[in-house]
Amino acid sequence: MFTHETLAVIWFVLWAVLWIVYFVLDGYSLGVGILFPFLARSEQEKRQLQETIGPFWNGNEVWLITAGGATFAAFPLVYANMFSYLYVPLFLILFGLFYRATGLEFMSKDSGSFWKWSWKWAFFGGSFAVALLLGVAFANMFYGLSFTAEGSQTTLLSLLNSYGILGGLTFLAFAVQSGTNWIAHKVSGPLEKRAERLAPVIWFVTAGLFGIFMTATANQTTILDNFNRYPLLYIVPALAVVSLLLVIYFVLKRRHLLAFFSNALVIVLTMATGFIGMFPRMLISRTDPAASITLYEAASSHLTLSIMFFVAMVFVPIVILYQLWAYSLFRAKITPDEAKGYH
Repeated sequence: MFTHETLAVIWFVLWAVLWIVYFVLDGYSLGVGILFPFLARSEQEKRQLQETIGPFWNGNEVWLITAGGATFAAFPLVYANMFSYLYVPLFLILFGLFYRATGLEFMSKDSGSFWKWSWKWAFFGGSFAVALLLGVAFANMFYGLSFTAEGSQTTLLSLLNSYGILGGLTFLAFAVQSGTNWIAHKVSGPLEKRAERLAPVIWFVTAGLFGIFMTATANQTTILDNFNRYPLLYIVPALAVVSLLLVIYFVLKRRHLLAFFSNALVIVLTMATGFIGMFPRMLISRTDPAASITLYEAASSHLTLSIMFFVAMVFVPIVILYQLWAYSLFRAKITPDEAKGYH
């Protein structure tokens, strides 16, 4: 039905989409975790915050597993090298995911003050680490990693370059902004008012980091080469800017769900800008550009890509429908008196 080259391109697009969906969906739950120790001032408010993500966070992480699995099956060469070059940050992300989950799960298992305090900060620390390190990892994929045809010189210190740290801080800000808007949409009472007051402040920080990050992308990476060859592509980052402006418009209008969706669109378009700029490369070598790994050389066999394509066409819509049903089922606002927390 499709040639091997066509399937490879299709799977590059699907690979990018899976990562983008994960960044969007887990972004707000990471943001809630980061804000948790600072916004909640009573047990009722803690239960409200827990319930804003309780029915959704583990379903959102399915997209991370799917993105990793798709990388392994569709582009095994990229999987092998990506998880080797980024071993330390990905290992730390794994620990962050663990502590984020256990912090949320265990926080309500005992009434002791030290118990609750410990798991509250585990929830915060895990969420903070995952958001920051994911941003660092993908910023470095856009920036270029230190490897040649002979091997890798990538270390944790080389990943913590100015552009990588800037990417980490930018995604961290996106996550906090997403979490703030989600909280304002999902809860009622004093917690909602607090999130409303915080949202404009977070927006200005996010807008500043976004502007610096995009400027650095234009000056320090090769991401815009494809955009310069095909200027019509500039509509993607331009729409990201428009979407970011819509966030503050809806925040000031107190249209929290629309602000949340606008912020999600900023994340989608920012990540899409990076993936479009990478194409057809999947791992960019900053040390030796000729050693960069393209999707064509990394792709699995025609049969493997074909089978995966038809499996994805069947099961991905099922996952999407299930998650839409879950969001519809738990769409009501969470009041302080009715909040059940997470158990």
